Amino acid sequence: MSSKAIAVDQSWLSRLEGEFEKPYFESLRTFLKKEKSSGKVIYPPGSEIFNALNATHFDDVKVVILGQDPYHGPGQAHGLCFSVRDGVPPPPSLINIFKELQDDIGFTIPRSGDLSSWARQGVLLLNAVLTVEQGRAGSHQNKGWEKFTDAVIRAVNEEKEHVVFLLWGGYARKKGSFIDTQKHQVLQCGHPSPLSANKGYWFGNKHFSKANEYLITHGMKSVDWSLKR
Repeated sequence: MSSKAIAVDQSWLSRLEGEFEKPYFESLRTFLKKEKSSGKVIYPPGSEIFNALNATHFDDVKVVILGQDPYHGPGQAHGLCFSVRDGVPPPPSLINIFKELQDDIGFTIPRSGDLSSWARQGVLLLNAVLTVEQGRAGSHQNKGWEKFTDAVIRAVNEEKEHVVFLLWGGYARKKGSFIDTQKHQVLQCGHPSPLSANKGYWFGNKHFSKANEYLITHGMKSVDWSLKR
């Protein structure tokens, strides 16, 4: 993987180009090359690693959802956190997101777990780590991706105003700890995974309606969470 081989939308590249030249990113690039050359299967495919940035241009960002790392099952990950390709059964965390949406805004649970329509409306679906080895959750943590995605969040935090950050679970709260709450809306709760949700830390958070209320209050268009095709 190289910055030349993988296209990143210009609105992000103009802010992040320097990251690709830093030592940590060179180490990350070397790590990924070794993993692939050894025959390991890496998700998502190379062309979709930066899908979150390409699907939601910087100027359009109005909501940020922070995930941890991509799904590690075949055909699931496509570069948008919590989202799976059309035709792939929604994983448990996504099912719980849909259940909360149903309770919060009367959302009709869809067959597809593809959240691309959210991304097109300005919802940045950003994982902290952008790659993973098949079958090994968290296998690419602490290899450099966290520094890169911190730079993504920092750019949004510093250059934009009135963005809603949805931080689900301790990992996301820690990663978003530097967000300026005087400029942005930060909503926090437990992670939608069954382990957390079944203990009462997820359901009832009303984050989707709260996000839209905040956007409307600040003169922006609300997000249509319905996943209509």
